[in-house]
Amino acid sequence: MLPYWLFFLIPAGVILANQRLAETSKSFAWGLAWLLFSLAIGLRFEVGGDWFAYINLLEIHAAKDLTGVISGGDPGYYLLNWLVGLGGGTIYWVNTLCGMIVMAGVVRFARSQPLPWLALLVAVPYLIIVVGMGYTRQSAALGLLLIGLVSLGNSQMRWFVFWVMLAATFHKSAVLMLPVAALASTSNRFWSLLWVGLMSLVGGYLIVFDSAERLWTNYVEADYESQGGLIRVLMNAVPAMLFFVFRRYLRLTEAEDKLWFWMSVLSLTCIPLVVLSSTATDRVALYLIPIQMFVFARLPFVVTDPRHRGLVTLAVVGYYGLVQAVWLFLAGHSFAWLPYQNVIWL
Repeated sequence: MLPYWLFFLIPAGVILANQRLAETSKSFAWGLAWLLFSLAIGLRFEVGGDWFAYINLLEIHAAKDLTGVISGGDPGYYLLNWLVGLGGGTIYWVNTLCGMIVMAGVVRFARSQPLPWLALLVAVPYLIIVVGMGYTRQSAALGLLLIGLVSLGNSQMRWFVFWVMLAATFHKSAVLMLPVAALASTSNRFWSLLWVGLMSLVGGYLIVFDSAERLWTNYVEADYESQGGLIRVLMNAVPAMLFFVFRRYLRLTEAEDKLWFWMSVLSLTCIPLVVLSSTATDRVALYLIPIQMFVFARLPFVVTDPRHRGLVTLAVVGYYGLVQAVWLFLAGHSFAWLPYQNVIWL
Protein backbone atom coordinates (compact mmCIF):
# COMPACT_ATOMS: atom_id res chain seq x y z
CA MET A 1 0.00 0.00 0.00
CA LEU A 2 2.95 2.33 0.68
CA PRO A 3 3.86 2.73 -3.03
CA TYR A 4 0.40 4.14 -3.75
CA TRP A 5 0.95 6.85 -1.15
CA LEU A 6 4.35 7.61 -2.62
CA PHE A 7 2.65 8.11 -6.00
CA PHE A 8 0.27 10.58 -4.32
CA LEU A 9 3.12 12.37 -2.54
CA ILE A 10 4.98 13.14 -5.77
CA PRO A 11 2.57 15.89 -6.92
CA ALA A 12 1.60 16.73 -3.32
CA GLY A 13 5.25 17.41 -2.48
CA VAL A 14 5.66 19.74 -5.46
CA ILE A 15 2.46 21.60 -4.51
CA LEU A 16 3.45 21.99 -0.86
CA ALA A 17 7.01 23.05 -1.74
CA ASN A 18 5.48 25.92 -3.77
CA GLN A 19 8.72 26.62 -5.63
CA ARG A 20 8.82 28.27 -9.04
CA LEU A 21 10.97 26.40 -11.56
CA ALA A 22 12.69 27.61 -14.70
CA GLU A 23 11.13 26.43 -17.97
CA THR A 24 13.90 23.88 -18.57
CA SER A 25 13.50 22.56 -15.03
CA LYS A 26 9.72 22.32 -15.50
CA SER A 27 10.15 20.26 -18.65
CA PHE A 28 12.61 17.96 -16.89
CA ALA A 29 10.32 17.55 -13.85
CA TRP A 30 7.32 16.71 -16.02
CA GLY A 31 9.36 14.34 -18.16
CA LEU A 32 10.52 12.57 -15.01
CA ALA A 33 6.96 12.38 -13.64
CA TRP A 34 5.75 10.93 -16.97
CA LEU A 35 8.50 8.30 -16.91
CA LEU A 36 8.04 7.31 -13.26
CA PHE A 37 4.27 6.90 -13.52
CA SER A 38 4.56 5.12 -16.88
CA LEU A 39 6.95 2.57 -15.37
CA ALA A 40 4.80 2.23 -12.23
CA ILE A 41 1.85 1.37 -14.47
CA GLY A 42 3.77 -0.75 -16.96
CA LEU A 43 5.99 -2.83 -14.70
CA ARG A 44 3.36 -3.71 -12.11
CA PHE A 45 2.99 -7.40 -11.28
CA GLU A 46 -0.42 -9.03 -10.72
CA VAL A 47 -2.04 -5.67 -10.02
CA GLY A 48 -5.57 -5.02 -11.31
CA GLY A 49 -8.68 -7.12 -11.54
CA ASP A 50 -8.10 -8.21 -15.16
CA TRP A 51 -4.39 -9.04 -14.91
CA PHE A 52 -4.65 -12.63 -16.14
CA ALA A 53 -7.29 -11.75 -18.75
CA TYR A 54 -4.85 -9.34 -20.38
CA ILE A 55 -2.12 -11.98 -20.42
CA ASN A 56 -4.57 -14.30 -22.15
CA LEU A 57 -5.35 -11.59 -24.74
CA LEU A 58 -1.65 -11.19 -25.47
CA GLU A 59 -1.24 -14.92 -26.05
CA ILE A 60 -4.32 -15.08 -28.29
CA HIS A 61 -3.41 -12.13 -30.51
CA ALA A 62 0.29 -12.93 -30.68
CA ALA A 63 -0.70 -16.19 -32.41
CA LYS A 64 -2.96 -14.51 -35.03
CA ASP A 65 -2.03 -13.13 -38.43
CA LEU A 66 -2.15 -9.38 -39.08
CA THR A 67 -5.54 -9.52 -40.82
CA GLY A 68 -7.13 -11.32 -37.88
CA VAL A 69 -5.67 -8.78 -35.46
CA ILE A 70 -6.82 -5.67 -37.33
CA SER A 71 -10.33 -7.04 -37.82
CA GLY A 72 -10.74 -7.47 -34.04
CA GLY A 73 -12.94 -5.33 -31.82
CA ASP A 74 -10.20 -3.02 -30.50
CA PRO A 75 -7.63 -3.08 -33.35
CA GLY A 76 -5.23 -0.56 -31.84
CA TYR A 77 -4.79 -2.53 -28.63
CA TYR A 78 -4.73 -5.89 -30.40
CA LEU A 79 -2.17 -4.65 -32.94
CA LEU A 80 0.01 -3.50 -30.06
CA ASN A 81 -0.24 -6.99 -28.53
CA TRP A 82 0.58 -8.58 -31.90
CA LEU A 83 3.69 -6.42 -32.37
CA VAL A 84 4.88 -7.15 -28.82
CA GLY A 85 4.31 -10.87 -29.36
CA LEU A 86 6.12 -10.70 -32.71
CA GLY A 87 9.12 -9.20 -30.96
CA GLY A 88 9.07 -11.81 -28.20
CA GLY A 89 7.90 -9.33 -25.58
CA THR A 90 5.74 -9.91 -22.52
CA ILE A 91 2.73 -8.28 -20.88
CA TYR A 92 5.10 -5.76 -19.29
CA TRP A 93 5.84 -4.31 -22.74
CA VAL A 94 2.14 -3.95 -23.51
CA ASN A 95 1.38 -2.40 -20.13
CA THR A 96 4.34 -0.02 -20.31
CA LEU A 97 3.40 1.23 -23.77
CA CYS A 98 -0.21 1.74 -22.65
CA GLY A 99 1.09 3.41 -19.48
CA MET A 100 3.13 5.80 -21.62
CA ILE A 101 0.02 6.64 -23.64
CA VAL A 102 -2.23 7.35 -20.67
CA MET A 103 0.48 9.35 -18.90
CA ALA A 104 1.20 11.34 -22.07
CA GLY A 105 -2.45 12.35 -22.00
CA VAL A 106 -2.43 13.11 -18.27
CA VAL A 107 0.72 15.24 -18.52
CA ARG A 108 -0.45 17.06 -21.66
CA PHE A 109 -3.82 17.84 -20.06
CA ALA A 110 -2.35 18.76 -16.66
CA ARG A 111 0.18 21.15 -18.20
CA SER A 112 -2.64 23.01 -19.94
CA GLN A 113 -4.20 23.84 -16.54
CA PRO A 114 -3.31 26.87 -14.37
CA LEU A 115 -2.19 24.59 -11.51
CA PRO A 116 -0.73 21.60 -13.37
CA TRP A 117 0.64 19.69 -10.37
CA LEU A 118 -2.73 19.94 -8.64
CA ALA A 119 -4.33 18.52 -11.79
CA LEU A 120 -1.84 15.63 -11.68
CA LEU A 121 -2.59 15.00 -8.00
CA VAL A 122 -6.33 14.83 -8.77
CA ALA A 123 -5.56 12.16 -11.39
CA VAL A 124 -3.55 9.90 -9.07
CA PRO A 125 -6.16 8.11 -6.88
CA TYR A 126 -8.54 6.97 -9.58
CA LEU A 127 -7.38 7.79 -13.11
CA ILE A 128 -3.80 6.59 -12.63
CA ILE A 129 -4.05 3.95 -9.90
CA VAL A 130 -7.45 2.38 -10.59
CA VAL A 131 -7.94 2.96 -14.32
CA GLY A 132 -4.30 3.04 -15.41
CA MET A 133 -3.40 -0.08 -13.45
CA GLY A 134 -6.64 -1.97 -13.94
CA TYR A 135 -8.42 -1.06 -17.17
CA THR A 136 -5.49 -1.14 -19.60
CA ARG A 137 -7.38 -0.70 -22.87
CA GLN A 138 -9.70 2.00 -21.59
CA SER A 139 -6.85 3.81 -19.85
CA ALA A 140 -5.00 4.15 -23.16
CA ALA A 141 -8.21 5.41 -24.77
CA LEU A 142 -8.65 7.91 -21.93
CA GLY A 143 -5.08 9.15 -22.37
CA LEU A 144 -5.71 9.87 -26.04
CA LEU A 145 -9.03 11.54 -25.19
CA LEU A 146 -7.21 13.86 -22.76
CA ILE A 147 -4.99 15.05 -25.60
CA GLY A 148 -8.10 15.52 -27.72
CA LEU A 149 -9.80 17.60 -25.03
CA VAL A 150 -6.86 20.00 -24.99
CA SER A 151 -7.26 20.37 -28.76
CA LEU A 152 -11.01 20.93 -28.48
CA GLY A 153 -10.47 23.53 -25.76
CA ASN A 154 -8.28 25.35 -28.29
CA SER A 155 -11.07 25.15 -30.92
CA GLN A 156 -9.23 22.44 -32.88
CA MET A 157 -12.23 20.22 -33.55
CA ARG A 158 -10.62 18.09 -36.28
CA TRP A 159 -7.76 17.15 -33.98
CA PHE A 160 -10.23 16.22 -31.27
CA VAL A 161 -12.02 13.90 -33.70
CA PHE A 162 -8.67 12.38 -34.72
CA TRP A 163 -7.65 11.64 -31.13
CA VAL A 164 -11.06 10.21 -30.23
CA MET A 165 -11.08 7.95 -33.30
CA LEU A 166 -7.59 6.76 -32.36
CA ALA A 167 -8.77 6.21 -28.77
CA ALA A 168 -11.66 4.11 -30.08
CA THR A 169 -9.17 1.65 -31.59
CA PHE A 170 -8.06 0.87 -28.03
CA HIS A 171 -11.56 0.79 -26.55
CA LYS A 172 -14.57 1.20 -28.83
CA SER A 173 -16.61 3.01 -26.17
CA ALA A 174 -14.45 6.13 -26.71
CA VAL A 175 -16.39 6.84 -29.90
CA LEU A 176 -19.30 7.92 -27.67
CA MET A 177 -17.34 11.12 -26.95
CA LEU A 178 -17.42 12.28 -30.60
CA PRO A 179 -20.71 14.23 -30.27
CA VAL A 180 -19.03 16.44 -27.65
CA ALA A 181 -17.18 18.13 -30.51
CA ALA A 182 -20.43 19.24 -32.11
CA LEU A 183 -21.97 20.32 -28.81
CA ALA A 184 -18.89 22.38 -27.93
CA SER A 185 -18.55 24.00 -31.36
CA THR A 186 -18.34 27.81 -31.22
CA SER A 187 -18.50 28.58 -34.96
CA ASN A 188 -20.14 27.16 -38.10
CA ARG A 189 -22.48 25.17 -35.90
CA PHE A 190 -24.39 23.54 -38.77
CA TRP A 191 -21.28 22.31 -40.58
CA SER A 192 -19.72 21.21 -37.30
CA LEU A 193 -22.81 19.15 -36.48
CA LEU A 194 -22.87 17.68 -39.99
CA TRP A 195 -19.15 16.84 -40.07
CA VAL A 196 -19.02 15.37 -36.56
CA GLY A 197 -22.25 13.49 -37.24
CA LEU A 198 -20.73 11.89 -40.32
CA MET A 199 -17.55 11.01 -38.44
CA SER A 200 -19.62 9.52 -35.63
CA LEU A 201 -21.52 7.35 -38.09
CA VAL A 202 -18.32 6.21 -39.82
CA GLY A 203 -16.57 5.54 -36.52
CA GLY A 204 -19.62 3.83 -35.11
CA TYR A 205 -20.02 1.60 -38.16
CA LEU A 206 -16.35 0.60 -38.22
CA ILE A 207 -15.85 0.14 -34.50
CA VAL A 208 -19.07 -0.09 -32.49
CA PHE A 209 -22.16 -1.07 -34.44
CA ASP A 210 -20.97 -4.58 -35.30
CA SER A 211 -20.82 -5.43 -31.60
CA ALA A 212 -23.58 -3.12 -30.31
CA GLU A 213 -25.95 -6.01 -29.58
CA ARG A 214 -23.28 -7.84 -27.61
CA LEU A 215 -22.40 -4.68 -25.67
CA TRP A 216 -26.07 -4.05 -24.83
CA THR A 217 -26.50 -7.65 -23.69
CA ASN A 218 -23.35 -7.65 -21.55
CA TYR A 219 -23.69 -4.22 -19.98
CA VAL A 220 -27.42 -3.48 -19.79
CA GLU A 221 -29.63 -6.54 -20.15
CA ALA A 222 -27.36 -8.66 -17.95
CA ASP A 223 -27.81 -5.96 -15.28
CA TYR A 224 -24.29 -6.37 -13.93
CA GLU A 225 -23.69 -4.17 -10.93
CA SER A 226 -20.49 -2.17 -10.96
CA GLN A 227 -19.40 -1.94 -7.34
CA GLY A 228 -19.04 1.69 -6.33
CA GLY A 229 -20.40 2.87 -9.69
CA LEU A 230 -22.65 5.50 -8.11
CA ILE A 231 -19.79 6.81 -5.97
CA ARG A 232 -17.54 7.21 -9.01
CA VAL A 233 -20.33 8.96 -10.92
CA LEU A 234 -20.80 11.31 -7.96
CA MET A 235 -17.07 12.05 -8.00
CA ASN A 236 -17.61 13.59 -11.44
CA ALA A 237 -20.84 15.25 -10.35
CA VAL A 238 -19.10 17.24 -7.58
CA PRO A 239 -16.80 19.21 -9.91
CA ALA A 240 -19.67 19.48 -12.43
CA MET A 241 -21.79 21.27 -9.83
CA LEU A 242 -18.83 23.42 -8.79
CA PHE A 243 -18.40 24.38 -12.44
CA PHE A 244 -21.96 25.72 -12.62
CA VAL A 245 -21.63 27.54 -9.28
CA PHE A 246 -18.30 29.25 -10.07
CA ARG A 247 -18.49 29.31 -13.87
CA ARG A 248 -18.18 33.08 -14.21
CA TYR A 249 -15.08 33.16 -11.99
CA LEU A 250 -13.08 30.55 -13.91
CA ARG A 251 -11.92 32.97 -16.65
CA LEU A 252 -12.47 30.58 -19.52
CA THR A 253 -12.30 31.19 -23.23
CA GLU A 254 -15.52 30.74 -25.19
CA ALA A 255 -14.34 27.34 -26.48
CA GLU A 256 -13.35 26.14 -22.99
CA ASP A 257 -16.59 27.38 -21.44
CA LYS A 258 -18.74 25.58 -23.98
CA LEU A 259 -16.72 22.35 -23.82
CA TRP A 260 -16.79 22.08 -20.04
CA PHE A 261 -20.41 23.18 -19.84
CA TRP A 262 -21.35 20.06 -21.80
CA MET A 263 -18.89 17.85 -19.94
CA SER A 264 -20.58 19.03 -16.72
CA VAL A 265 -24.04 18.35 -18.13
CA LEU A 266 -23.00 14.84 -19.16
CA SER A 267 -21.47 14.21 -15.73
CA LEU A 268 -24.72 15.12 -13.99
CA THR A 269 -26.76 13.11 -16.51
CA CYS A 270 -24.89 9.98 -15.44
CA ILE A 271 -26.52 10.11 -11.98
CA PRO A 272 -29.98 8.88 -13.08
CA LEU A 273 -28.48 6.67 -15.81
CA VAL A 274 -26.44 4.69 -13.27
CA VAL A 275 -29.74 3.24 -12.03
CA LEU A 276 -30.44 1.76 -15.48
CA SER A 277 -27.06 0.09 -15.80
CA SER A 278 -24.35 0.77 -13.26
CA THR A 279 -21.63 -1.00 -15.27
CA ALA A 280 -22.36 0.70 -18.61
CA THR A 281 -22.69 4.15 -17.01
CA ASP A 282 -19.59 3.59 -14.89
CA ARG A 283 -17.49 2.76 -17.95
CA VAL A 284 -18.78 5.78 -19.90
CA ALA A 285 -18.22 8.00 -16.84
CA LEU A 286 -14.52 7.13 -16.99
CA TYR A 287 -14.26 9.45 -19.99
CA LEU A 288 -15.69 12.27 -17.87
CA ILE A 289 -12.96 12.01 -15.21
CA PRO A 290 -11.06 14.92 -16.86
CA ILE A 291 -13.67 17.30 -15.42
CA GLN A 292 -12.19 16.59 -11.99
CA MET A 293 -8.73 17.67 -13.16
CA PHE A 294 -10.09 20.71 -15.00
CA VAL A 295 -12.29 22.14 -12.23
CA PHE A 296 -10.15 21.40 -9.17
CA ALA A 297 -7.01 22.78 -10.86
CA ARG A 298 -8.91 26.08 -11.21
CA LEU A 299 -10.85 26.12 -7.96
CA PRO A 300 -8.19 28.03 -5.94
CA PHE A 301 -8.50 30.96 -8.38
CA VAL A 302 -12.15 31.43 -7.47
CA VAL A 303 -10.95 33.34 -4.39
CA THR A 304 -8.86 36.50 -4.71
CA ASP A 305 -6.90 36.42 -1.45
CA PRO A 306 -3.63 34.43 -1.98
CA ARG A 307 -3.82 33.03 1.56
CA HIS A 308 -7.29 31.70 0.93
CA ARG A 309 -6.10 30.24 -2.35
CA GLY A 310 -3.57 28.23 -0.39
CA LEU A 311 -6.30 26.92 1.90
CA VAL A 312 -8.45 25.89 -1.08
CA THR A 313 -5.45 24.11 -2.59
CA LEU A 314 -4.83 22.26 0.68
CA ALA A 315 -8.52 21.34 0.82
CA VAL A 316 -8.30 19.78 -2.65
CA VAL A 317 -5.16 17.85 -1.64
CA GLY A 318 -6.90 16.65 1.52
CA TYR A 319 -10.05 15.69 -0.37
CA TYR A 320 -8.17 13.51 -2.85
CA GLY A 321 -6.04 12.05 -0.08
CA LEU A 322 -9.32 10.99 1.53
CA VAL A 323 -10.58 9.61 -1.80
CA GLN A 324 -7.46 7.46 -2.10
CA ALA A 325 -7.68 6.28 1.51
CA VAL A 326 -11.35 5.33 1.18
CA TRP A 327 -10.68 3.40 -2.01
CA LEU A 328 -7.64 1.55 -0.62
CA PHE A 329 -9.27 0.62 2.70
CA LEU A 330 -12.97 0.29 1.87
CA ALA A 331 -13.50 -0.43 -1.84
CA GLY A 332 -14.85 -3.91 -2.45
CA HIS A 333 -12.44 -4.65 -5.30
CA SER A 334 -9.27 -2.88 -4.07
CA PHE A 335 -7.84 -6.26 -3.01
CA ALA A 336 -6.97 -6.85 -6.69
CA TRP A 337 -4.61 -3.84 -6.53
CA LEU A 338 -3.07 -4.84 -3.18
CA PRO A 339 -0.28 -5.18 -2.47
CA TYR A 340 1.36 -3.12 -5.17
CA GLN A 341 4.11 -5.23 -6.69
CA ASN A 342 6.60 -4.28 -9.38
CA VAL A 343 8.74 -6.59 -11.48
CA ILE A 344 11.78 -4.42 -10.67
CA TRP A 345 11.96 -5.62 -7.06
CA LEU A 346 10.53 -9.13 -7.41
